[in-house]
Amino acid sequence: MLRAIKEGLAKNLNKVIGGQGRFYKKSLITIFIVSGIPGLLMGVLVYWMAGGRVESELLQLHYRQIEQRSQNIDDQLANLELLLSHWAFDNKFDYSLNGYDFVRNFERTQDITRTLVAMQGSNAMVKHAELYVGGTSSVLFNPEYMKIDDRTAETATRYEPLIHGQNTTYWTQWSFDANRPDNKDLTLVHQIPGGSLNPFGVLVFRFDSQKMANMLNTLTPYDGGETFLIQNAGELFVSANGNTSTSPFVSALREKVGSLAGKKGSFFMDWKGSTYTVSYGSLARIAEDWTYVSASPISSITSPVVFISKLIITVSLAVLLLAALLAWLASRRIYVPVKRLVTMLGGSSSNPPQCEFTLLETQWMQLHNESLALNTKLTEQLPHLQDSFMHQLLQGYLNAYSEDDLRHRMERFKWDVKNKQFVVLYVQLIGMSSVEGNFRLGEEGLVTFAAVNMIEELAASYFNQSHTLNFHDLTAGILLILPEDQSYTEACQAFSDELKQSINRILKMRMTLAISRPVPLISDVPIAFERAKQAVSYRYFENVNQIIDMEQDNDAGDEDMELQYPFTQERELIQALRTGKEGEASELLVSFLDVLTCKGAKEIEVQQGMLHLLGNVQHAIMVSGINPNRLFKGANLYEQLSQIRESTRILAWFQEKVLKPFMKEMSGRSDAQVKRIIEQAMIYLQNNYRQDISLDNCAEHTGTNPFFLSRSFKQVTGKNFIDYLTELRMDKAKELLRESEMRINDVADQVGYQHTYFNRIFKKLEGMTPTRYRELSRTS
Repeated sequence: MLRAIKEGLAKNLNKVIGGQGRFYKKSLITIFIVSGIPGLLMGVLVYWMAGGRVESELLQLHYRQIEQRSQNIDDQLANLELLLSHWAFDNKFDYSLNGYDFVRNFERTQDITRTLVAMQGSNAMVKHAELYVGGTSSVLFNPEYMKIDDRTAETATRYEPLIHGQNTTYWTQWSFDANRPDNKDLTLVHQIPGGSLNPFGVLVFRFDSQKMANMLNTLTPYDGGETFLIQNAGELFVSANGNTSTSPFVSALREKVGSLAGKKGSFFMDWKGSTYTVSYGSLARIAEDWTYVSASPISSITSPVVFISKLIITVSLAVLLLAALLAWLASRRIYVPVKRLVTMLGGSSSNPPQCEFTLLETQWMQLHNESLALNTKLTEQLPHLQDSFMHQLLQGYLNAYSEDDLRHRMERFKWDVKNKQFVVLYVQLIGMSSVEGNFRLGEEGLVTFAAVNMIEELAASYFNQSHTLNFHDLTAGILLILPEDQSYTEACQAFSDELKQSINRILKMRMTLAISRPVPLISDVPIAFERAKQAVSYRYFENVNQIIDMEQDNDAGDEDMELQYPFTQERELIQALRTGKEGEASELLVSFLDVLTCKGAKEIEVQQGMLHLLGNVQHAIMVSGINPNRLFKGANLYEQLSQIRESTRILAWFQEKVLKPFMKEMSGRSDAQVKRIIEQAMIYLQNNYRQDISLDNCAEHTGTNPFFLSRSFKQVTGKNFIDYLTELRMDKAKELLRESEMRINDVADQVGYQHTYFNRIFKKLEGMTPTRYRELSRTS
């Protein structure tokens, strides 16, 4: 592919020269013109930032600052309202003040004065904390006591309307000086006593105008501008700069804010050649919301940037025009020798050759795209190809290949196999059915996938070259490609320990891992793999982690231990199956498996023992006249059983796949016969209930064993044998008590009971004695 690209480039170079004259001419003009573009773009960018982004950022900054500071003002005013309400409900200002003699009781008068002084000093913005008590004997605490008489009657006229406000607590702007009615203070009023429908006085907070202005000034982030508070449905108006509500700028702001929908927001406003950022919002006050408005000028900030940007644009345009003129003059002088060169090479001035750079670029991009597509496909398919090759290698399907062929193929799959040795690791997961496990039966593929991902990640951190195979049945294989002179033992041991801990912690399962001996040839890898699999089959059949290093454990799989096969449990299990004792058969199966998996048992021994038991059970099934292929629907039970490596799963599989189908078949065959036997037993009881009858007598009469009769009797009638016999005797006894004059002793004898036992069991079942039953039955 690279050779084709080089040939294409060499082929096209001869065509390029003819079009270079025109290319130089265009390039020179382009260079001169482009030289002026950066300045032009810079000027436009600066102008855009100054005219748009800077103003927008300032507006957002202003809005965020005002919103935060308005919350502080709202909290301060709310605290003042809460403070005044608290005192209005205090016992000092209850109904006892109405008509109270403050002169005679001067101690309380002093106490009220001290309280007002404390209220006045509780907040720096409170100029005066006052108490006015109306009525026939009006008094004013300011905070000193002052009695309202004829000389101070004008004072009463200033305070009396406050008592009759529409709300218990409200804000207002009020003039307390009759001589200066335009001098109004921002005032917070609370009628007393608190919560009364007929107030007789008021508590008043009069606020310092300068301090209120200072508080409002916190809403203005820059010098200048205007900040004010206005009551939405009232005349209350407070300005930071002392302006009135009739100021032209204030009126324009109020009109603009009133025309916008919403309780808060921000916008730009141009006023007399200046641009203002305006932020507004609402403050939830008692009975009526207030609106705050903050307008700040930003023209002084943006005007220098706008001027500089316009200057840059002007200079850039001038440079651009000069560059275009110079480029046109220079290109005419430079193109003359290029034109002669083109003519000399066979070109024509009337029909100049086409510039070949476009064609060259097209051919180069086409080859480049093809190369990228092929590399992408190769990268995507390489892991699948490696997996396929490794499966064939480990399963022995490549035995016909020579060592050189195998090495060549592995090198093509991006493996470095020169001067390398090969080690095979075989991993088997166990504990799928453990209590603490995260997975259920049927999710073996998912568990194996998760384990393989963990193996690949850990192997990459321990070994330079490794490949993991997923067998999807709780097993996986790992091929390690290691340098010939490198010891693999410590690295494999560390890798195995960390993998064991990860599987225990994350998957909540246990692991058996076999490490093969190193082999120098690729053709020996399948043999090493089979030996590792065989070594795993000789693991101890316990739910524990096991690591088998075949290099160190030379006797793995060769131990000659005595086989502990439970022949007694096998005979009893088959006998229970033949007699239809399903519960007993299940218990014997558990006992059989417990003996087979005793401490020290190997996996291969347990599997062979269970396969031997399966063969004997199938023999018993055939002897009973049942076709195993029909019973098990053609399933290969030996193959299924050989794939299970845990005792709990073996037990569950054997009960579900072998015992239950056989017992169901046996039960279906014997249902009609069982019903005939139970009918014979019931007839026998009805004819002989007067005698001393036992379960053994009845079983002997019907030709069955007592255990089978008892279980079948319960299954068919819904009652056990003794309850049915007792109920039959009681029915006969009640019939004799109702319809005969026989003595109680004779009745007991007639139904097969002794007198004392008959009385006791009759009372237990019927709730009364036989004598009482006879009396009640005859009375009714």
